[in-house]
Amino acid sequence: MIENFSRRMFSGSSGTYNVHALELAASTLRKLKGLELTVHFLDHSEHVFHIDKRSKGSVLLDLVYQHLELVEKDYFGLQYTEDKTGTSTECMVWLDPAKALKKQLTNCQTNLYFKVKFYVSDPSKLQHEYTRYQFYLQIKKDIFEEKLIVPPSTAILLASYMVQSELGDYCPEEHDKNYLSNLQLIPGQTPELEENISELHKLHKGKLPAVAEFHFLDHAKKIDLYGVDLHNAMDSTNKNIQLGVTHMGLVIFRNNIKFNTFSWSKIMKISFKRKQFFIQLRREPSEDYDTVLVFNMESYRSAKKLWKSCVEHHTFFRLHSPKVKRKFPFSLGSKFSYSGRTEFQTVIDVKQKGKIEHKFVRSPSRQIVKHIISTAPPSEEKGKTYLARPARPYDNKVTSLGSKGPRKAWGAESQISSEDGDLLDKPLDVPFSPGKILSYADEDLPSPVSNGLYDTPPYSASHSPVSQMVEETSVSITLFPDEDGKYGFNVKGGITKCLPIVVMRVAPNTPADTCTPRLSEGDQILQINGKDMANASYEEAVKLIQEARTTNDGKLVLQVKPNVIYSELEEYEEPPYQYVPIGDVQTVQSGNILEQSMLLLADGLASGAVVVRFESFYRKHPDMTCDESAKPKNINKNRYRDISPYDETRVILKDSTNGDYINANYVNMVINGTDVVNRYIATQGPLQSTTDDFWEMIFQEKSTLIIMLTTLVERGRTKCHKYWPSVGESLTVRDTTIKCIKEEADPTGSVVYRDFVLSDNETEKLREIKHIQYVVWPDHGVPSSPAEFLSFTDKIRETRKDDSPVVVHCSAGIGRTGVLILMDTALCLIENEEPVYPLEIVKMMREQRAMMIQNASQYRFACECVYAAFMRKVISRKEELEGTS
Repeated sequence: MIENFSRRMFSGSSGTYNVHALELAASTLRKLKGLELTVHFLDHSEHVFHIDKRSKGSVLLDLVYQHLELVEKDYFGLQYTEDKTGTSTECMVWLDPAKALKKQLTNCQTNLYFKVKFYVSDPSKLQHEYTRYQFYLQIKKDIFEEKLIVPPSTAILLASYMVQSELGDYCPEEHDKNYLSNLQLIPGQTPELEENISELHKLHKGKLPAVAEFHFLDHAKKIDLYGVDLHNAMDSTNKNIQLGVTHMGLVIFRNNIKFNTFSWSKIMKISFKRKQFFIQLRREPSEDYDTVLVFNMESYRSAKKLWKSCVEHHTFFRLHSPKVKRKFPFSLGSKFSYSGRTEFQTVIDVKQKGKIEHKFVRSPSRQIVKHIISTAPPSEEKGKTYLARPARPYDNKVTSLGSKGPRKAWGAESQISSEDGDLLDKPLDVPFSPGKILSYADEDLPSPVSNGLYDTPPYSASHSPVSQMVEETSVSITLFPDEDGKYGFNVKGGITKCLPIVVMRVAPNTPADTCTPRLSEGDQILQINGKDMANASYEEAVKLIQEARTTNDGKLVLQVKPNVIYSELEEYEEPPYQYVPIGDVQTVQSGNILEQSMLLLADGLASGAVVVRFESFYRKHPDMTCDESAKPKNINKNRYRDISPYDETRVILKDSTNGDYINANYVNMVINGTDVVNRYIATQGPLQSTTDDFWEMIFQEKSTLIIMLTTLVERGRTKCHKYWPSVGESLTVRDTTIKCIKEEADPTGSVVYRDFVLSDNETEKLREIKHIQYVVWPDHGVPSSPAEFLSFTDKIRETRKDDSPVVVHCSAGIGRTGVLILMDTALCLIENEEPVYPLEIVKMMREQRAMMIQNASQYRFACECVYAAFMRKVISRKEELEGTS
């Protein structure tokens, strides 16, 4: 009571300021701060997506597809304006799914545009009405913006189908002479053109919106510029032309008139160098020379943009799978390749899942007349807002906006829902049957699915003999491992996380990816080989999957609930899955085994597959324990609570006054084909309280080389304690004195060299220790260039004089430490002409210390360094041969 009274008495002359609480709040706000990206859709609506700026483009694309509930999504993409080139059409670039958003959307870029990226060759291949509707909107937009040049007669016909889709059947009582004057239908619209459009509109009586839109697409595909990605260029005579990339090949236009076409089957190779773009044509039987066409582009960026468009279109429309083998693995050119799904894969996937009824609201054409004021409220559906069309005396009351009316404009036989718009149950005059898609001429596709409509993507028993429906919302899937004993998927969740077991990733071209029906990300696993997963932990699920490999021919039966999405799922440790394409080595016909491994690595870097495989690999071995680090007496010896050494491979201190624990692991790397074993000790940056333990480990292991890959402080946070004495000073640990006798930096200032002398105070024996510190490697990041890091690794190899373990540490002792050990191991393998598979090296490291190489960017950088080291050797060997000759 006295205390409370005192507070009231002196509250007017005192105050408190909770610094710690406000700092925590500010830190939380910084963590939550991300990008607010506005995506403009084809129906003139827009939506703001909140996303972490470190996310990749694929994350944003998935959010957009989920927002639209789009199934046949691979035809679409997001475009944005590149800041460097202004605001013209030429500067519009596609969002790359494999790159981080912050590397693409610079200068606070927030506006993106949802568009069709790959124009389907035949609308019959699009099974879903909603997908065809998006194509319809895109072509309308192309016509209005005059990107698609349409002959007048075709423009009038297309406009008549647009009117039929929006207004329904022509009705003389409702549609007066000027009923089209308020609608934007075609560029340069005049009363004469509107009269012609009206005459054709009268002929479309009875056609539902979906049918009218199909006819619209069917006529649009015949236009020369349909689906053409145009690029300005000059031919060999310096005349201005345009190169167009389409589903069929390359088309040459002059003044928007097509005068030459090169189909993909006639093209041997496409390439670019600086501002020039090259097409090598297939040699005809009567020819004894190769035909190479050269085109001059506006800039290097223009040439590369055209080349990338060709790669993407050829892969999407012509290949069954995006996986392409490079014939020239040592090319120094662009490594870009298309890594998404192809049209073939999309068609097959949609056929297997069956047709889905998607209820949506059609948006009206933009208005020309401005004096009419709309009294209708906006129509909302699933969070999307559409602008209602102004009411007019001649409006068809049953429109695609869902307004009610007394007359059925579509005929007595059709069934219309006035609440949801034109949701047809039985289409009339449809030139294709539900569920039917035109197949490729050279493919043998499974039978189409039934014609029924589903509320959720179904898994049908008719798809495959290994698929059996158990209940309406679940499906049974049987998998067998591949040649490497892998099923090809990862899981996350578990009862300990208060989450269900769900599929986290599915690797491409694995049993989980190629089975019918396909296992998909977000699928909830209900049972594994008959065992209920409702109350199972993550570890139990992983164990059951692993056990399945060794029993009953590896048969794995999963009971799953399709397409379950849990937004609260976080990143958890994955099961021990890897997908190193060992079998692919056998397909390479030339070169030694080292060159073959570099071919695979070059392919993986170009396609992004190396990152996919790395992210699918376990971070911590599920069979290794870290119990010692969690004991109360040892917890405070860990710099980070979630970075712990395995019990089996940890360094055990002997005769230490502070106990036998130190956060360090032995990491021994076997160099295949030799008797060499590179020995390392991977450890965290010492704390002030563990400095003595660190030096006792040095004494015990008789190490003569210490590699430090961090600075003492980064971004205001301590990353490592200064555990060594300054030049001329000494440090005493137990009966040993450490003295620093030399410290110098290299000319670039990126590396600091120190020499220590250890003196035993009892025996007076001396031992020299080399200390090399790399000071320009940011935490969670990568060095500025592979060449610089290669030079640093070479210096380490030159400094190592004996077979004692090299002590390597950064801050946590896993990320940068893992990259260095991988690089050192790879250089030894290259030196001995042995193949290098970086993921196998990661596997070997993570079997000895958890989480070695912390993130995908570090792993990709390590792979780039490996390839650069190999190329360095190739160039050096070539120079030696030239010098000898």
